[in-house]
Amino acid sequence: MKILVTGATGYIGKRLIPLLIQEGHDIVCTVRDTMRADKGYLKEEQVSFVQVDFLNEATLNNIPKDIDVAYYLIHSMSNASEDFSILEARCAVNFKNSLEQTAVKQVIYLSGITNEKELSKHLSSRKHVEDILQSNTYALTIFKAGIIVGSGSSSFEIIRDLVEKLPFMIAPKWLNTKTQPIAVRDVLTFLVNSAGNTTLYNNSYDIFGPEILTYKEMLLKFAEVRKLKRYIITVPVMTPKLSSYWLYFVTSTSYKLATTLVDSMGVQIIGKPSNINSILGVLPLTYKKAVELAFEKIEQNSIISSWKDSLVSSGRLGNDLHKYINVPKFGCFKDYKESKVKNEANTLDKIWSIGGTNGWYYGNFLWKIRGYIDKLFGGIGLRRGRTSPTDLDAGDALDFWRVIFADKQQKKLLLYAEMKLPGEAWLEFKIEDGILKQTATFRPRGLAGRLYWYAVLPFHGIIFNGLIKELAH
Repeated sequence: MKILVTGATGYIGKRLIPLLIQEGHDIVCTVRDTMRADKGYLKEEQVSFVQVDFLNEATLNNIPKDIDVAYYLIHSMSNASEDFSILEARCAVNFKNSLEQTAVKQVIYLSGITNEKELSKHLSSRKHVEDILQSNTYALTIFKAGIIVGSGSSSFEIIRDLVEKLPFMIAPKWLNTKTQPIAVRDVLTFLVNSAGNTTLYNNSYDIFGPEILTYKEMLLKFAEVRKLKRYIITVPVMTPKLSSYWLYFVTSTSYKLATTLVDSMGVQIIGKPSNINSILGVLPLTYKKAVELAFEKIEQNSIISSWKDSLVSSGRLGNDLHKYINVPKFGCFKDYKESKVKNEANTLDKIWSIGGTNGWYYGNFLWKIRGYIDKLFGGIGLRRGRTSPTDLDAGDALDFWRVIFADKQQKKLLLYAEMKLPGEAWLEFKIEDGILKQTATFRPRGLAGRLYWYAVLPFHGIIFNGLIKELAH
């Protein structure tokens, strides 16, 4: 079949595409910025990319008319703005209107479990999108999942941060809320096996794992897998705002996502049983098994996607990487350094491995201090890390930077700063004629930006001198 995948650069979408290829389908991926198209698929005959922004009706004509099945995987959970539900509704309306002009027979939507009378804003929005996507032109199949457990998922990484950093936790009362977690590989099996299955047309199914657990039990079971002893006391005095700050400072999540999660975690997420497991031949994994398999992926450095790479996780860039690829030349401060390279391949490997657990090669304690300062001012800090220790692609998160351009053949890496700044900053590495050229560019915003540049100038001298020496030798 010819299948349209929206949200192709997202957590689920990136994992779904290779599975659909294995099934022999032709895949059309919608991306808001073609710079984020996965380069690994550019020579793949079964995969094509089209630039579509479902908030921009002018781009909808790029969707091919001859598709058979479409996956709707567009969500805005990381966007905690007051109008995120309006944006989700607009996306869904535009998607529906454009798909009704095609030959599509089935649309598959991954939603959230919404069985409680009172829902969070996030879950209410998901439920509203379900209603919007209903059509007389195509059949709609809805899968409704709760907490998704897998390497790189927001829930997995937040639980990992809490368990591995805190031997003793005084936690909010919502840790006693019950939920039904499901392994990401089970979610993907449901999605793949449902394509073209007429039995599922115009039906909705809750999908979930075999256990009902509280968030506290999830933390303790996670600790068992990691062979850690953890103690948790829940208290009723933490307000939602205080709970959000607790998650924000302890984990790698952004404050926006923390507030959305806290809002959702107060709602019980228990699925309604159905015969969907037998229809699609799925035997859902237990929570502990899902965690164990996730760590196998982590240890093999084979994490396909991470919530941290979402462009809305910081809210600074929007979705248009190409707008930031041309580094400004005027009205900017620059720190330029160059050094002769001993071994180009070795230097490129170092550049492509920068940040995350590998560190910044020189003055790591200064980078960490900058990360702590950023967190104090509501920024993302350094704890976001990176998804792969050795590979970089446009759109990837890299500590408090975002990858704008990454091409080893062109020997160039360009990063854009997502930390809190009175201005904008870029960091570029490129090798030309055996010379490594390292340029830090800062475009100040007003007097505060200029004062900031001169305040950090002594530290830049230490950090950037040391960095280029380590990279070039």
